[in-house]
Amino acid sequence: MPDQAYHSHDQDPRRAFMLRVAGLPIETVRALRCPASRRWAETVLAEEERLRAAGERVGDLLHDLVGRTGDGADAAPGEAEDRRALLKLRREVFNNRLPARPGAALALVAGRDAATGEALSRWLLDRRELAELRAEGVGLLAGESAGARAALRGIAGEERLRKGLLLASPTLDAQIDAFVRQGADGRHDAKPDKRRRKIERSLLSYLYRTVCKTSPFSTFTGVALGEFEEEEVGDGFEVWVGEKWTGHARVNVVALGRLAECVIADPVRRADLPVAPASGWGRDDDRVRYVRRWVTTGDDDTAVTFDAVKDRLFFLRRSGTLERLLDFFEEHPVLRYGELAAWLADDAQADAEEAEQYLAALLDLGMVQVPALRTAVHDTDPLRAFQRSLRELGRPWAMELAGRLDGAVALTDRFAGAEPAERREVLAALRTTLQDIQSELGAEKARVPQTLLYEDAAAGRGTTMDLDAWRALTAAPLGRVESVLPAFDLTLPQRVTFKGYFLARYGQGGRCDDLLKLVHDFHEDFFDQYMTFTASRTPFDADGQYVPEVNWLGLPQLKAIDTARQMFIERMRALWSTDGDRDEIDLDTGFLADIATELAPAAPAFAPMSHHIQLADRRYDPLVVLNRSYGGLSFPFSRFTQCFEGLDTALLAGAAQVQPPGAVFAEVTGGPVTSNLNLHGRLTEYEIVCPGESGTLPEDCRIHLDDLFIEHDESADRLVLRSTRLGREVVPVYLGYLVPLALPELPRTLLLLSPTSMSPLNVWGGVPEGEAVGGVTRRPRVRHGSVVLSRRSWSAPAAELPLLAPGVGDDEWFLGWHRFRRATGLPDRVFVTVSDSGARGATGAKPQYLDFDSPLSLTAFEALLKTDGARVVFREMLPDEDGLHAVSERGRHVSELAVETLAGRAPAPTTSADLVSADSARRDAR
Repeated sequence: MPDQAYHSHDQDPRRAFMLRVAGLPIETVRALRCPASRRWAETVLAEEERLRAAGERVGDLLHDLVGRTGDGADAAPGEAEDRRALLKLRREVFNNRLPARPGAALALVAGRDAATGEALSRWLLDRRELAELRAEGVGLLAGESAGARAALRGIAGEERLRKGLLLASPTLDAQIDAFVRQGADGRHDAKPDKRRRKIERSLLSYLYRTVCKTSPFSTFTGVALGEFEEEEVGDGFEVWVGEKWTGHARVNVVALGRLAECVIADPVRRADLPVAPASGWGRDDDRVRYVRRWVTTGDDDTAVTFDAVKDRLFFLRRSGTLERLLDFFEEHPVLRYGELAAWLADDAQADAEEAEQYLAALLDLGMVQVPALRTAVHDTDPLRAFQRSLRELGRPWAMELAGRLDGAVALTDRFAGAEPAERREVLAALRTTLQDIQSELGAEKARVPQTLLYEDAAAGRGTTMDLDAWRALTAAPLGRVESVLPAFDLTLPQRVTFKGYFLARYGQGGRCDDLLKLVHDFHEDFFDQYMTFTASRTPFDADGQYVPEVNWLGLPQLKAIDTARQMFIERMRALWSTDGDRDEIDLDTGFLADIATELAPAAPAFAPMSHHIQLADRRYDPLVVLNRSYGGLSFPFSRFTQCFEGLDTALLAGAAQVQPPGAVFAEVTGGPVTSNLNLHGRLTEYEIVCPGESGTLPEDCRIHLDDLFIEHDESADRLVLRSTRLGREVVPVYLGYLVPLALPELPRTLLLLSPTSMSPLNVWGGVPEGEAVGGVTRRPRVRHGSVVLSRRSWSAPAAELPLLAPGVGDDEWFLGWHRFRRATGLPDRVFVTVSDSGARGATGAKPQYLDFDSPLSLTAFEALLKTDGARVVFREMLPDEDGLHAVSERGRHVSELAVETLAGRAPAPTTSADLVSADSARRDAR
């Protein structure tokens, strides 16, 4: 069952938020630190600095003494030797090195100058104490490191860590218990061998993911549904996270696709499957046109896989057989493959094998399709939906196969509530079950994806935050930041280009009724080549100058985007030159207003936005850190609708309150689902059904492509998608988590008319780096009011880092890292991103947590550096541990808020009673 019922209050702009909360509290990783070693390092480094300064002063006194010690021909016997000894001593003291024979050195100086001797005596005494202090570090660090390893073994049993680890890395999960047992006797704590070090690093990486990051995956990070309340709630922005989490596991839809392939490959079973011509087909002179779809099968042996889908308008020559086959389809809209094959053999006076070959060719070309057994976006329980599709076939083998899958259903249901050990048994049994079924269906080799189940975890009860406090902190500054986001939108130039192409073809106020041909011609004549050019475009040339967007049509809106971007860069350069040495740069209101003014010709009027935000809940200066921004509807919630009962219904009702006047929202699905990330409940009243798609909603809620037309609204100077049947504007909406660029051509083009956008905020693009200090360059934090647009960062090549080298002791290595940290001003905890073009694999695709107080963390980080060409960017952890606002019984959690706003238009007011009534009406209708 879903975690809890959800009933939204008014949409202002969208009262609901999604809290993404780390599975374990931040206190968990403190046990991995070496606090005494850190204090030792700080003391040593402070003493080094003090004695270095004192040594310079003593060195000046020795310099004078050297000057008074002759080395000429008239010097007294032994003077030259004393002078050489004093020169060596001066170098040693100046470089903060303890002389090999300190007593003899002191006697030499004191005998020549009492004051210098006294100063040297104090320095030697302090320097000897420093040497003794340095020597203490070896045992101290070794002991604390052993304790940290023991703590890591203890933490390895944390339920949320192990549950997520089983899905993320079954291989590592299988090694952990032995790793813990072997280390329990203490023999492996000090110097683990290479294999154990590798396991240790991998385990540490997943632990940090469970404690310090907020990307939902199983129990690594849970999601809690919350609302902003009018009444004052809680203490500031503090939110409570319940201890009880509820898992929601679903079979990987790729596994179901492999089962469907087995069914279709069997001639006997295929004969019972419904078939249909490609939807949206039509006769065009001497050809039949339709949308052909290609599916590229993903790699089942990788952790993340999905089948890539492409489509393109395709043509077949109109032949007598094809003409009669299409006529037969029109007369018999419900046909099974076997019935069609029998008719074809009879019509062509051919044997069964020839008819089968002809149909197989049409299947391969996509002219004839087998739509049954496909997973649709609204199949939030894909395995049971697959069973329903089988039972609807009404054939004994299909009923038997559906019953055979009852075991897989039971195992999937059992998984979410199982303990880690039981989960392993469930996964193994489920894999065996699906492999056996494939074998029974005739597969020569069973193909089951490595990741068999996907799981999301609902993090306890819902939570609330103070709406007035939230508005006061975020409303004005976030709204102004939103006004400049179109400058960073990766999709806006494509939308502008599509509009320019349309106007060039149809003119001002023009209209197109044949969208299929428009999309085909757009890609064939223009867009594919345009995308090839833009893919090779770099935003900045070798001299660091901005490179304008590809603008073959000379569109003024693209020029406006370029002007706004160039203005942003120039303003940032000016601030960098004047304020670059500060810890923070604040973009004032005028800065953002000027950029927004330049963007006005290209910026969309209707722009629902979603933001992933982290709150730094600091007493005197709370901050809102903007991690990512997207344009679209209900994006923070769509993937998690199966976790919260009533959420889809409430969001569906809420969507009606924010859609533009005279318009309806209609979902663009992209066809059959090839990734679990795209599964969600129904969140729009309508859906657009493209050729090659079957649709998931009742027929009166389906808007077929041939019902749509595009016209240019001259008064608003925008392209409008309209439905002939509804007589209303249609706003395409995409609700999946798979990036729109991965969708087939037709739905991807329709999204050029939607508010979908992606706006990665790179405020430092085109701004030259400052001069490196010790090989390290830095950037200050960038904010506008309370909103942080960019965290403080430091960048360095791997060669400048104090990495562990042969012959360097662990204590000296640990000390070197803290010397580096102090010299560069790095915080105690950061996230690091490694870019390493010379390494194999995605070395630094995602930021990794780094704790300078943990030798284990430093060792794991260094393992990421595969070549000398690696470059490392350190970013401050913001919020740090003292600014976390999500609290559970176990401590404070790293968290992220996913919120919605509605830029450009205030939503109509809605009361909670309105939404409850709407919910009730929809439930009654069902």
